[in-house]
Amino acid sequence: MGAAEHRRDLVSLAYPVYLELLAGVTAGIINMVWVARLGGGAVAAVAVATNVENLLLGVILVAGSGTTVLVARARGAEDPAAMRSAVRGGWVLWALVTPLVAIGGYLCREPLARLVLGGNGGDSLLLATDYFSIALPGIAVFFATNVVDGILKGAGDTRTPMKLAILANGLILGLDPLFILGFDLGVRGAAIATVLSRTVALICGFVALHRNGVLRQAAQAAQAAQAGQAAQAAPRRAGSLSADARRTAATGLPMSADFVARMAGALALVAVVARIGVSEVAAYGIATKAMYVATMAFYALRQAASIRTAHLLGAGRDERRAIGRQVLLLAGSLGLMALLTLLAAGPWIMRAFGSEGEVAEAGALYLRCLGPYLVLLACFIAMGGVFEGSGDSPALARITVCGMALQLALAYALSGLGLPGICLAMALAMALQCAAIARMYRRTERPPATDYDNSRLKTSVTEPDGPSPDRRPT
Repeated sequence: MGAAEHRRDLVSLAYPVYLELLAGVTAGIINMVWVARLGGGAVAAVAVATNVENLLLGVILVAGSGTTVLVARARGAEDPAAMRSAVRGGWVLWALVTPLVAIGGYLCREPLARLVLGGNGGDSLLLATDYFSIALPGIAVFFATNVVDGILKGAGDTRTPMKLAILANGLILGLDPLFILGFDLGVRGAAIATVLSRTVALICGFVALHRNGVLRQAAQAAQAAQAGQAAQAAPRRAGSLSADARRTAATGLPMSADFVARMAGALALVAVVARIGVSEVAAYGIATKAMYVATMAFYALRQAASIRTAHLLGAGRDERRAIGRQVLLLAGSLGLMALLTLLAAGPWIMRAFGSEGEVAEAGALYLRCLGPYLVLLACFIAMGGVFEGSGDSPALARITVCGMALQLALAYALSGLGLPGICLAMALAMALQCAAIARMYRRTERPPATDYDNSRLKTSVTEPDGPSPDRRPT
């Protein structure tokens, strides 16, 4: 398969994911804009609640990301039983995780609000508790949407999740003023508007699942194959569900760990930056939000590489090295564009976020020093998709955890240089992570692992319900 075809398919898969990720951030911004009319306490409450939701995203990534890879691999193998098993595994995990988070979060909403606000009382604590009383039970909808998106992406459809995210944002934009100001519900109104908007998008997502041709054909083929085996399959159904969930968890857990480790490292870095000064902390926070525009492009490319790699491996074709070269080309170009943009427009970016004086100056300096780190980050994150799609994500998660620990140690040691020292620490730690992933990439020169991957897919997915007679040879 030619390089141009790989590159074209990666871009086709990645750009809707990028718009979807941007839409997710926009939802939080819309809420912040409307609750800003209620005062600083309301803004603080919604801000910390949004951060908690971002952290909880790492929990459901176990189901969403694992389902994406397994569905993509089954699609490539043209194995309807494997695809049905992958979808089922994602929903079983959702059913196991959601009650713990939604019910447990609701019962612990006040201690959680106190924790994320640093123990401060006052209006912010009460408002955050009010927001959590709606948002945490509503996390069930957010989690279900993530699973629906994972299934669709695994089936090769990244555009529908993008459309669903845009739909949810449009509804939030219209419902926020109605519930926050019109019905005078305050921050609770923001939470209600968000949950209702996501619920409508989720319903549309279920309709999209039903209409998806790949999923519908796979379901029909799997049901036909199992029709004559229903009597003997019934006693093993519970065991099969458990096996489906374990496979999805084993596939998605390393990706979830990678995401959580990187988020936790970014939050921990705030404490190191605080040693420099208050203005630097504010600048770091604003600049980090500005970076989302670039880093989300890296993560979109990562998802595209994961889907593409898993699909081709399922089809019996080991194209990891070819995909990796195109991913590096695209990621390097994106990172270089980010570097040049930050060098040229750092001060204007800070002003666009409303910063002035010392904060604006510190933020502009930070953004201008951040370029080398972003180039390395782009390559590391995007290349990670190749290893996620091929089942090597546990090693990738270990690299990330070690890299974040090294970054914090270096940042502490170099904090005397100010924000440029922080940027240097981030770049050095990321350079070592890139060296580690480059070593993993060189190992793909070994004989193709296609036979192993496909045999593993057969034995681990189709055995619980019996072999699928409809499976075509690869």
